[in-house]
Amino acid sequence: MSVVFVAASQLPTPFAVFTMHGFLDEASGKEHVALTLGDVGNGEPVLGRLHSECLTGDALFSLRCDCGFQLEAALRAIAAEGRGVLLYLRQEGRGIGLLNKIRAYELQDGGADTVEANEQLGFGADMRDYAICKPMLEHLGITALKLMTNNPRKVNALEGFGVRVAERKPLQTGLNPHNRKYLAAKAGKLGHLLGNLHQGEVEQP
Repeated sequence: MSVVFVAASQLPTPFAVFTMHGFLDEASGKEHVALTLGDVGNGEPVLGRLHSECLTGDALFSLRCDCGFQLEAALRAIAAEGRGVLLYLRQEGRGIGLLNKIRAYELQDGGADTVEANEQLGFGADMRDYAICKPMLEHLGITALKLMTNNPRKVNALEGFGVRVAERKPLQTGLNPHNRKYLAAKAGKLGHLLGNLHQGEVEQP
């Protein structure tokens, strides 16, 4: 894996002043970021999240997904803990890219769910590759995480390349009428741990 560290700087946010670490994947040309707070390299499990880029949810306030809500909740949790890491991975649309995600949204507007839309476009349900996290975490000296996620695949991926997941912390937030079907599909078809959403039983927010 050809992910290399480039530079680090302070990043003041409404939640805390994080240190922003920039990484380049030389094979793909994609640029990834890690935000850290406190001493994350002391060997103790670090509160953390692997967050895949979602322009529509993270920056444009989309209610079609829960991504922006999860990003803010994770940063708030790290700030409250005073120590943690968030890896911001440039894997838009579960790895299919922004324009293909818009194509998938068009299919969802016609009745497909999020998994069916990806498959109709010729992609797998989830194309993300978490191997890019290994060199980022190694650079930061992180060997164990208290991982904020609903996705068991992230836990399995981290443990597969030697990062211990000391605890999985659910990150269930952002449920609204526009993303009800999306979240039910993530639970029912992708195995995300979302409580009642496993059965498609979505309560009114």
